[in-house]
Amino acid sequence: MNSALTENQRLLALREQHVPRGIATAHPIVVSHAQGSELWDVDGKRYLDFVGGIGVLNVGHNHPRVVEAVRRQVGEISHASFQVVAYASYIDVAARLNAMVGGGEAYKSVLFTSGAEAVENAIKIARGYTNRPAVISFRGGFHGRTLLGVTLTGMSQPYKQNFGPFPAEIYHATYPNEYRGVSSDDALAELDHLFATDVAPDRVAAILIEPVQGDGGFLRAPDAFLRALRERCTRHGIVLILDEIQAGFGRTGKPFGFQHSGIQPDLVTVAKSLAGGMPLSGVVGRAEIMDAPTPGGLGGTYGGNAVACAAALAVMDLFEEEDLLAQGEQRAVQLREGLLALQNRYPCIGDVRGLGFMQAIEIVADDAAQTPDANLAQAIIDQAREAGLLVIKCGVYRNVVRFLAPLVTTEAQISEALRMLDQALTRATA
Repeated sequence: MNSALTENQRLLALREQHVPRGIATAHPIVVSHAQGSELWDVDGKRYLDFVGGIGVLNVGHNHPRVVEAVRRQVGEISHASFQVVAYASYIDVAARLNAMVGGGEAYKSVLFTSGAEAVENAIKIARGYTNRPAVISFRGGFHGRTLLGVTLTGMSQPYKQNFGPFPAEIYHATYPNEYRGVSSDDALAELDHLFATDVAPDRVAAILIEPVQGDGGFLRAPDAFLRALRERCTRHGIVLILDEIQAGFGRTGKPFGFQHSGIQPDLVTVAKSLAGGMPLSGVVGRAEIMDAPTPGGLGGTYGGNAVACAAALAVMDLFEEEDLLAQGEQRAVQLREGLLALQNRYPCIGDVRGLGFMQAIEIVADDAAQTPDANLAQAIIDQAREAGLLVIKCGVYRNVVRFLAPLVTTEAQISEALRMLDQALTRATA
């Protein structure tokens, strides 16, 4: 191999040889190590990481409390499978999730490894409880890359490709989008029309929704819309599932995104920042619904792995002891103000939106329709990387740049990131 290649180039050439193209990598760099909101590539370049493992690292890379919890657990037992023998950390995680989501109500939790697993099992639980087949999710929603996950996902590319046929009895409704003129009333009218024309509500097991769409473009479901969904689900005996995989664990300024609206969901899916980088997910829900599947109907060899559970307990301790929600809200205000200032200078920023520290900018063309401009969004992302800032895209048209910095990001790091983004916008629009 050419000795003049950088270490990044050498490893990326091996990646090309040994890893299929179907697993995309947003940035052509190979990471060496990371800490907090920063990471370094194998050639020694430092980056501000405003991706955070796609919303996984709300407590930052390698938080000392999480690292210590993992080291301690590995020295005791790394894996036994909860389906063989129980262990205290799984039970403790379940109990704390139940309290966080259910408050004083009777809730139960089951643990898995990935967000897609959590979503699929939430659908199984809802169908088992209602004995109904149909599920309604929303256009623009993202719920995983398994076959059921991509069916529930409300985007065609790149997720659906030619992977069908897809599971039956999945329906998609319209998600509100104030920027594009779709109000809550519009979306609710379309949902009621769906009930009238495609699937009767007494055949619907569940409605699945993200309180803030992640991959769909950081669109927030208005509080009134979520309350109206809650009312319809209660009226028709439909299980309301809140997908909190990206919006949960402090990303929106509260422990869970649904808490801004005051509703109480029947089931909640959690993953990503639950365990500070360890693979752990779960379904948390009303006890009578969670107990619908009979023994053996739920599980997975690695679900609720002991090391991941230890990490999750450390993450929950951090939220309780270090006031991460307040710190994240301070940084959210700083980031949003900076993005709005950039919007005033760059017409290509059509919208600045988000909830809490879950912020994004929509990149549009200079025309009356503010047409989504995916190419310019990618150019901004590429220029940001060159400046030392890592961000990724989202949105149905892939024209939204999202910011998922850890809640432990400092004021100085936000300021530095905004300067890097300003530089990237200048170069991309030149």
